[in-house]
Amino acid sequence: MKVIEKKLSEIKPYKNNPRLNGTAVEGVAESIKQFGFKQPIVIDKDNVIVCGHTRAQAAKKLKLKTVPCVVAEDLTEEQVKAYRLADNKTAEFALWDDEKLFEELEGIADIDMSDFGFDLDDLEFNEDTSEKDPDTSPDDEGYYGDERERTFNSTNLLDFDEERASGFYQMPVLRAEKHIPKDLLSFNYVLSTDAFDKGVHFYIDDYQFERVWNDPHKYMDRLKQFDCMLTPDFSLYMEMPKAMQIWNIYRSRLIGQIAQDEGIRVIPTLSWADAGSFKFCFDGIEPGGVVSVSTIGVKTDKDAMKVWTAGMDEAIKKLTPSCVIVYGGDIGYKFPCKVVYIENHNIEKIKENIKNKAGE
Repeated sequence: MKVIEKKLSEIKPYKNNPRLNGTAVEGVAESIKQFGFKQPIVIDKDNVIVCGHTRAQAAKKLKLKTVPCVVAEDLTEEQVKAYRLADNKTAEFALWDDEKLFEELEGIADIDMSDFGFDLDDLEFNEDTSEKDPDTSPDDEGYYGDERERTFNSTNLLDFDEERASGFYQMPVLRAEKHIPKDLLSFNYVLSTDAFDKGVHFYIDDYQFERVWNDPHKYMDRLKQFDCMLTPDFSLYMEMPKAMQIWNIYRSRLIGQIAQDEGIRVIPTLSWADAGSFKFCFDGIEPGGVVSVSTIGVKTDKDAMKVWTAGMDEAIKKLTPSCVIVYGGDIGYKFPCKVVYIENHNIEKIKENIKNKAGE
């Protein structure tokens, strides 16, 4: 068995992993912290985890840069799937002999085993079932753990790194990017185009890219093929309570940080609502880099123009960008830095379709 050191950032979780293991991460992290990384992670030839999702999550929690791995090069794709299931299932067959376990725990004086879920007080009464609630389901014990795992997954909580967050609301930080794309295409075309020389923007309706938040890692390999990506433009409607606006800024930053960790060139998308949103809407963006903003629908609405101008002034003051990528055309704003205008190609496509239909 050949054990190699792999960068944690190169290892990918199996997207269809059927095992819910979030509740075990704390204990495994504590084990690694106290005893070291004694069991390698098994990965396939594409760096996808076969066995060891919990160890990988624990390593991420401990902020390890590399982890020991074994590459299962000798297994077919079918065997990898079978091994993954078998490895998870066989652990369920084992039971504890409480008497022997109690003796072992008593012999450990210097290590607090409660960090790993062992409690001597609980073990003393394991054989006494007379006072147990007859209505308690044996499945109840794992229920809250499963639900917590689903919560972690649905909010991408395992991707959040407190040490790489800024501001009162702990927005994930994006490193300044100096790259300037020549053109942009809409995210809803990334799966059907080979225009990889373009950057990807999210200036479309939220429902078309909510799936990226639901499973960000699923799209990273595809997004890597393009010139760069703008962070998702989750809406900040004036009618939204501030909590929702903060949440949408956070989501945009976290996806951007995940993409940067994958080696993608990421340009922050600027968005804001009223002046109250200025307290958080620019947090997490490292000053001095390239940023992007949309002017779609602004020029024809005086109120929208005022809000847009106030927000742009604040962004310039706080972020001092080296360049602003403007999607949607010039609306007369005088930028104190370099500015690149990129036309709204979605409107161009709509006009072309209307023209074609009229010609029929």
